[in-house]
Amino acid sequence: MLKLNSKQTSHLRALGHNLNPVVMIGNNGLSDQVLREIDTSLKAHEVIKIKVFSDDREQRKHMLETICEQLAAAPVHHIGKQLVVYRPADVPRIMLPK
Repeated sequence: MLKLNSKQTSHLRALGHNLNPVVMIGNNGLSDQVLREIDTSLKAHEVIKIKVFSDDREQRKHMLETICEQLAAAPVHHIGKQLVVYRPADVPRIMLPK
């Protein structure tokens, strides 16, 4: 799992605020197909918003941890049913503060 400092997290939260969800996680949960879609979206955008339709907060928290561990990403934000995740691209487009 990628680690970010507080300045980097704040910067990415601001970027993620205006994003629309690019991946939706439904009743089937976090399947391999959903993980592949998240991976593809991270390669294309670096910062993505994910909408989870589960009402269980602990389940959403576990999904965020699993996504970040399996895809070498960093959790940016988890509020309500929205998750924001960051992973730098091979050629980063987002400049993070130090």
